[in-house]
Amino acid sequence: MLRLIGAVALMLAAGTAIAQTEKAPPAAAAPAKESVASINQRVNAPLPADQAAMKAHVMFLASDAMRGREAGSHEFDIAAQYVAAQFYAAGLRPGGDDGGYLQKVPLIGYKLADKGNFVWTPTGGQPQTLVFGEDFVPSPNPAKPETSLSAPIVFVGYGIVAPDYKRDDYRGVDVRGKIVAYIGSAPADYDGEERAFFSSAPTKARIAAEHGAIGVIQIESPRSGRGAAPFAATVSQWQRERVTWARVGDRASSDSAPILGTLSMATAAKMFAGAGISWDQVRRAADSDKAVFAPVPLKGVLSVAINTETRPMPSSNVIGMIPGGDPKLKDEVVILSAHLDHIGVGKPDKTGDTINNGAEDNAIGVASLIEEAKRFAASGKPPRRTVMFLAVTAEEKGLVGSDYFANNPTVPLKSIVADVNLDMPLITYPFEDMVVFGAQRSTLGPIVERAVASVGVSMSPDPMPEEGIFVRSDHFRFVQKGIPSVFLWPGEKGAGKAAWADFMANHYHQPSDEISQPLDWAQGVRFVAVNYAIAREIADNDERPRWNKGDYFGTYFGGYGAN
Repeated sequence: MLRLIGAVALMLAAGTAIAQTEKAPPAAAAPAKESVASINQRVNAPLPADQAAMKAHVMFLASDAMRGREAGSHEFDIAAQYVAAQFYAAGLRPGGDDGGYLQKVPLIGYKLADKGNFVWTPTGGQPQTLVFGEDFVPSPNPAKPETSLSAPIVFVGYGIVAPDYKRDDYRGVDVRGKIVAYIGSAPADYDGEERAFFSSAPTKARIAAEHGAIGVIQIESPRSGRGAAPFAATVSQWQRERVTWARVGDRASSDSAPILGTLSMATAAKMFAGAGISWDQVRRAADSDKAVFAPVPLKGVLSVAINTETRPMPSSNVIGMIPGGDPKLKDEVVILSAHLDHIGVGKPDKTGDTINNGAEDNAIGVASLIEEAKRFAASGKPPRRTVMFLAVTAEEKGLVGSDYFANNPTVPLKSIVADVNLDMPLITYPFEDMVVFGAQRSTLGPIVERAVASVGVSMSPDPMPEEGIFVRSDHFRFVQKGIPSVFLWPGEKGAGKAAWADFMANHYHQPSDEISQPLDWAQGVRFVAVNYAIAREIADNDERPRWNKGDYFGTYFGGYGAN
C-alpha cells in the first residue's frame, strides 16, 4: 500500500506503548528462531478447500519468482496473466482491451536529466543564479523533455481554495501567466481526509492551473521539524524516478500546472525582500495550526530550465466482468478493485533478502478479489447490476493504474456506481472489528455495516483520522470521478492493535512480508465473505449508491446525491 509513512510512525508508537505496558517477566528468554524446516511444515500444512484456494494464489503471487511484482517488470506481466487465467476459471467475461482480460496501461518513468538551472532576477537588480542543493531542487516534468519559462512569482500561502472552509488563498490576486509559490500542508483544523487531499502537491498544482498559473513551486516548510520533509531530504532524492501514464505522443500531460521544484527557506527570504510581507513574518505565522496568509506578488522574476528524461514502462490492468441480470440495472457497474503490483527488489534486509514479496500488500487483496468472483459464480444467481473485478498496476507508484482506468474506463464512466477497494488486509489475527474508510460519506456505510455484522464483528471508526488514509489508495481515483467508494481493513480490537503495530514496524514494504508469516487463512475467508456481502448488496439493491447530502468529497467532485 502506498504512502503510509505517517501511519508507520503511529503504529510504531502504538507498538512502543504495548511494549511498555505488557512487559515480559525479567527471566523470560527470547523465543527461539523458527527453523526453515518448521516454517516449511507450517506453510505447507493442509487446509480446508476455501482457505487452500486463497492461499494458493498468494503462494504464487508472493513467491520469490515474482520478484516483488514491480509495475513495468516482466514478473508483473506474469502475475497479470495469472490473474487473467483465474478470472477465466471463475467464469468472468473479459473486460479489457480487444476482447481480452488485460487493459494496456502506458506507464512512463521520468526523472531529472540534470540539476537544472534557476535564476532569480529581483526588480531593478541583477540576475542571481541559484545554487542547486542549497537554494533549490528542481522537479522533473513528464509532459516535456525541456521546460523553460520565466515569470513573476506570487506567494499564495497554502495554495488552497476550499469554500466549505471559507478559505481562498488566491483571493484578490491575479496569477495568470505567473508562477505561484506555496508552503506545504494544509490547516490543522481540516478533517483528516480533507487535509491530506489539500496537502498534496497535485491538488495544489491543479488549483493553480485553474487560476491561470503556468507553474508552481514549493517553499521548504517552516514546520520541517513537525512532520514535513526537510530541504536536505528533498535534495537527497533529486534523481528519484517517478511514474505516470502517457497521454499524448508518449509524454504525460495533465490539467495541472507543472511542478517546478522546491526552494529553501534561505532563498525564500531573499525573494520576499521588498514584498508586502517578509519571509520572517510567514515563518512565524506558520507556527500556528490555523495560519492564514494573504497572497502577495514577489518583487522579481524567476527563470527556470529543467530537462527531463523518460522511459516507457508498459504494464496492464486486469479486468473481468459478471454481467448484470436485471434488464433495468444491468448497465450499471459495481467495481471491486485491488492492486496487483508491489515494490520489487530493493536493499538487502538483515538476512540478506532483497525481494519484497508483498504477501499482505497486496497478494492477499488480489486473492480475495479472485475468491469473491468465484463466490458470485457459485451462487448460481447473477447480480442485478454488472460487477467488475479490477486488478490494477502501479498503485505503489502513486495510484497510477487506477488513475489510468478512471480516465480511460472500459465501460462508460457514468455507468460506474460504486467501488469497493481491497488493499493490504491483515490476516495474522482473528479480527473482531473492521475499519471502513469512507463509510460515513455515502449510502455504502449501512451496507458495509450489515456485511461486517454478517461475520460477527462490529464496525469501528477510523483509528487514525489525522492520517487521511481514505485518500491514499486506489478507490480515491474513483472518488475523484464522483463515485461513492469504500476501503476496508480488519480493525484494532482484541489482538488487532498489536498485530498492526508489528506488521507496520517489521514487515510493511520489507522482504519479510512473505507467506512465511503466521497468516491465518480462516481470517482471509472471513474477509472475502464480508466483501462478497458488500458487493452483492450493492449489485442487487433497487437504488444505486449515493453520496450523503453535503459530503465534502461528494460535493467537491460533483458526485451523485451530494448536492
